[in-house]
Amino acid sequence: MKFRIGHGYDVHALGGGLPLVLGGVHIAHTKGCIAHSDGDVLIHAVCDALLGAVGEGDIGKHFPDTSDEFKGIDSRILLQRVTSIVRDKGYAVGNIDSTIVMQRPKLRPYIDAMRAEIAKSVGIDVDAVSVKATTSEHLGFEGEERGVSATAVALVCKE
Repeated sequence: MKFRIGHGYDVHALGGGLPLVLGGVHIAHTKGCIAHSDGDVLIHAVCDALLGAVGEGDIGKHFPDTSDEFKGIDSRILLQRVTSIVRDKGYAVGNIDSTIVMQRPKLRPYIDAMRAEIAKSVGIDVDAVSVKATTSEHLGFEGEERGVSATAVALVCKE
């Protein structure tokens, strides 16, 4: 099969006084993700989508949260390693489409920088990376500002 699609999802609780990093970009906010790594839910979802597309499981399989090696790690490093796995399996990344669900803050001012960071980490053109943001209209953990989630799909093709 020449083309494959992967889907990724991640969620993290939010806690006061922590840094908020989404798509490799530091976001000005009073809360950040509670996590073993930097808690970048967007990049984690992208990693899972890419790993799923090539049948390599999920981010926890490759970078367990029980390992000190990954404590506080910049998720862009994880994404670069995932991209290497994809390439080692003989695939190239075609495009990535993602969505962040978070009530506040408004993320539109950061979207272009997120796209650029993801594209740079994966080694693809920025126009092959889509990042969207939405709220959950004050419903659920995202709407109550207790957490943030992200989904991603990735298309890969055999080189």
